[in-house]
Amino acid sequence: MMASAWSVALVGLDGQVVEVEADIGGGLPRTVLVGLPDAALYEARDRCKAAVSNSAVRWPVSLLTINLSPATLPKTGSHYDLAIVAAVLGAAEEFKLAELADTVLLGELGLDGRVRAVRGILPATLTAAQHGFRRVIVPSRQAVEARLVDGIEVLGVGSLRQLLALLRHELSPGAAEPGPDVDENNTAGDRGTRPAAPFRPLDLADVAGQAEAKWALEVAAAGRHHIFFHGPPGVGKTMLAERLPGLLPNLGVAEALEVSAIHSLAGVELTGGLLQRPPYADPHHSASLPAVIGGGPRMAKPGAISRAHRGVLFMDEAPEFSAGVLEAMRTPLESGVVFLTRSQMQTRYPARFQLVLAANPCPCGKFGTPGADCRCPPMAIRRYGQRLSDPIRDRIDISQTFRPPRRTRVRAALVGGESSANVAVRVAQARERQARRLAGTEWRCNGEISGPYLRRHLPLPDGLDAVDDALDRGLLSPRGVDKVLRVAWTVADLAGNDRPSADHVAVALAMRRGEPSPSRRVVS
Repeated sequence: MMASAWSVALVGLDGQVVEVEADIGGGLPRTVLVGLPDAALYEARDRCKAAVSNSAVRWPVSLLTINLSPATLPKTGSHYDLAIVAAVLGAAEEFKLAELADTVLLGELGLDGRVRAVRGILPATLTAAQHGFRRVIVPSRQAVEARLVDGIEVLGVGSLRQLLALLRHELSPGAAEPGPDVDENNTAGDRGTRPAAPFRPLDLADVAGQAEAKWALEVAAAGRHHIFFHGPPGVGKTMLAERLPGLLPNLGVAEALEVSAIHSLAGVELTGGLLQRPPYADPHHSASLPAVIGGGPRMAKPGAISRAHRGVLFMDEAPEFSAGVLEAMRTPLESGVVFLTRSQMQTRYPARFQLVLAANPCPCGKFGTPGADCRCPPMAIRRYGQRLSDPIRDRIDISQTFRPPRRTRVRAALVGGESSANVAVRVAQARERQARRLAGTEWRCNGEISGPYLRRHLPLPDGLDAVDDALDRGLLSPRGVDKVLRVAWTVADLAGNDRPSADHVAVALAMRRGEPSPSRRVVS
């Protein structure tokens, strides 16, 4: 007897439907699993057999062959357990085979028959809907996440017994979701996932002084520009970076679905619905290349740059990151996509993030600070600065130097600065101007526009003589010229102008070179 069930193989965010075939034939009792399974999937033979036996159901006592098709596609993960058990029990005539038609099954089984949560429910459900399947059966605690996809029926089950009762029509679909788990005291099923953290905005008014740096952050938020903070410790670099997400507008529906799919694949439970806020990632400087860029021995998982897609990636103590991590970010910074190649497959993840780098001026952090005693050797200071290579620096739109606030500025700051809510209004208005100007294109913000489109389809601003002079003197690269033009457009958008002026270009050039600028006077 033979039966088939359906599941989904995920290669990055791209899914492919997998047919799980089970054949019960003659011969000595044993279970054979074929179709390029990884170690976790290969162990499903024993896992599923124990779950079936402990659910008062008989596992076939003869030769059992399980095939995962297409056989040339490597299969990874434990989410195939439900489909494997359904195919096996369907072949054993425990229910009618018609119940498996147009149904995708996703979930891991415990030895006692509990259905545990797995990664990637949202992108897998999206794949099922795109391939025309009528319904999907998932772990009960992840039914809310699967229902974020329109056009497909979602059923949640908490145990193998519930799955069988559902397929035998002994249980109504609405009664198949008892709660987060069958055994609420046993949290073994929680290890693979974690709930999405609630959004707690930090207020820009909490940062004392640093008015020029706050303005630079506002420009970066308005145009989605990469920014580099450098200065001595304790002047507010990290505090400002942490407050950047609070200045950004909510994600659109398509963006929220894409971001939520990435976080689902990374193991975040979307119990509260789609992620509406731009994400924020801040990997430690000791993080490995796979942790930041993405990867793994067999299954290439999303890294920090993909988890920050449509949001902010903050790299504090940037020179302390390994050179391999920093240099691997060159292409994603420009293309917004990262390709992870393994021996058997290539994975593609979106990575259109907004980068914030922060660095001290030297290893001790005191070089160039008035009144501070830096004892770092000149060669150590030079080597420290060179850890951020020129190609990486050239991809940064805005460079902002922090200086210790004076006593009068600190006292003034104690009264309270402008709140994030006020700044976010101006950022949203500037984003709306960009959206209208870029309507019909693939870009949403000034920081994303390609160089050819910027030069050919948008009017060139006045005051380009200073830019030409900097290019002739080697102070700007051709890429740097485009960066200056993009920032100039953002400054003009914040000012409510339809075209950048010479003053806007001067501000953008100063921001590019990390020089003080008459920023507030230009947009007032």
